[in-house]
Amino acid sequence: MERVEHEIARMIQEIDYDEVNHLLEMLNSGKRLRAKLILKIASSDERAPLLAAIVELIHSASLLHDDVIDESNTRRGVASVNATDGSKIAVMLGDILYSKAFSELVSFDRDIAKVIASSVTALSKGEMQDVKLAEEFNSDEDKYLDMLYFKTATLIEASAIAAALLVGKDIQKYGLYGRNLGLSFQIIDDILDITSDDSTLGKPSMNDFVEGKCTLPYIYLYQDLNDSDKKRLVSLHAKSITKEDSLWIKEKMEENESVERAFKLAHELSHEAMEAVQDDDALVSILETMIKRSY
Repeated sequence: MERVEHEIARMIQEIDYDEVNHLLEMLNSGKRLRAKLILKIASSDERAPLLAAIVELIHSASLLHDDVIDESNTRRGVASVNATDGSKIAVMLGDILYSKAFSELVSFDRDIAKVIASSVTALSKGEMQDVKLAEEFNSDEDKYLDMLYFKTATLIEASAIAAALLVGKDIQKYGLYGRNLGLSFQIIDDILDITSDDSTLGKPSMNDFVEGKCTLPYIYLYQDLNDSDKKRLVSLHAKSITKEDSLWIKEKMEENESVERAFKLAHELSHEAMEAVQDDDALVSILETMIKRSY
């Protein structure tokens, strides 16, 4: 990981603009999940840290754009660039990171470069799907999971495939692992948005629903409610909700085990991923740690 951070610092330095350095110093680097995944799969290849750094730049760029779209004032518990410097700067900073990452990516084998580049197209498609789905209450589980794959899982899947290509490992097996890791990771995040408190999240709890996002627990809840309660749930969508309404939603979710049902799907996806890489203790450990996050 030290080499990954060194490569990121080098690329940022080569951009040769103090404003970019300043803005990126303000950002929380996060878990570096995609970088760690690449390093574990392609640990024997000396170019793995560079590939990991490229993917992390791409991920950071996508988050900058995501914050603009969602009008988010915080990112990982600190003020977002969107909040401190405005949406124009956030978009342009994202563009700089994307373009720098792609300029480095072309030094890799064509198949590796293509799988990463294609995932960015898919990621952008998923972001657009997310915006469209938020325009009205969505109760379609398949539509939501399809969007989740493109928006979140595709870059993790591509990271795993690219790393496997780098060292000649089975891309089908590692691709399945990356896809399911991405899906289950985001489903758990969706659950935590409902079950965690504001201080733990670094943002208001149930913020996804206020922003118009119908995540799996809300979709499952809607499926189990009577007609009257369905109307009430839909009426609260994409609005600031009172403590009374928030308590009602959580009580109904508890009655119908909506959160448990979402967690069950995340667990099933994780188990399938573990089966694909059962001989790789490090990758299994990533899944076990992720799925044990408290809800």
